[in-house]
Amino acid sequence: MTAIRSVGVVGCGLMGAGIAEVCARAGKDVVVVESSPAAADAGRQRLEASLKRAESRGKIEAAAPVLARIQVVEQLETLADRELVIEAIVEDEVAKTELFRRLDGILTDPEAILASNTSSIPIMKLGVVTSRPEHVLGIHFFNPVPVLALVELVPSLLTSPAVTERARAFVQDDLGKQAIDCQDRAGFVVNALLIPFILSAIRMLESGFATAEDIDRGLVLGAAHPQGPLALADLIGLDTTKAVAESLYEEFKEPLYAAPPLLARMVDAGLLGRKSGRGFYTYS
Repeated sequence: MTAIRSVGVVGCGLMGAGIAEVCARAGKDVVVVESSPAAADAGRQRLEASLKRAESRGKIEAAAPVLARIQVVEQLETLADRELVIEAIVEDEVAKTELFRRLDGILTDPEAILASNTSSIPIMKLGVVTSRPEHVLGIHFFNPVPVLALVELVPSLLTSPAVTERARAFVQDDLGKQAIDCQDRAGFVVNALLIPFILSAIRMLESGFATAEDIDRGLVLGAAHPQGPLALADLIGLDTTKAVAESLYEEFKEPLYAAPPLLARMVDAGLLGRKSGRGFYTYS
């Protein structure tokens, strides 16, 4: 099994930057693609700030050598020579399928793996728009990527078992993460369990049953959760939470997956959680 040396990441938001960072920290040559000069600059600053924090806390010896292994560019064609490309763009099926079509025509290595960091969209829908569905799978990291150890591996019905095992070796042996295997169903393992829990907390708040603070305090102090479900939704992003809920509802048609009206209105208002400065809580 050939080790993966070169990695491409599409998107340098919270998830894309985290994926790029852990790959570079593992010694990989990383190219990150963003959609505009402003987004690329923001991505570089996000990477630099995160690696400097890691250096100051003794997590890495020095930030500079890791940063030197990462290029942030704006041209998707720069990924042509990559052995693995991980998509980490907005959680939107139309945008992701169009990106996979483009990447399929750009990658020159017939053995290159095309992976998605989607948290909810079935991998089959992404694989079938390419000419290499056997080389397409989900590699789903969790936020914050440098901290959380879990990765969900999600092959579709058409993914080659050899490709899945190559991805597993990359995730576990190279990145030092722990992989779990998931069926290609919306939400995979973690979000299929987590999102209904968060939606239930939002409905409880919406109904006036309890305050946000008391709901979260109850789960932290009464169930030993590290943070409450509403604070967690703010961390995930309310837009992402809503998008995952919609994917789950589309797949299973179960009422527990339907986004509550309060969540929809908050997303419409741009109250997205930590990334916008306000969600169920206000952040400075």
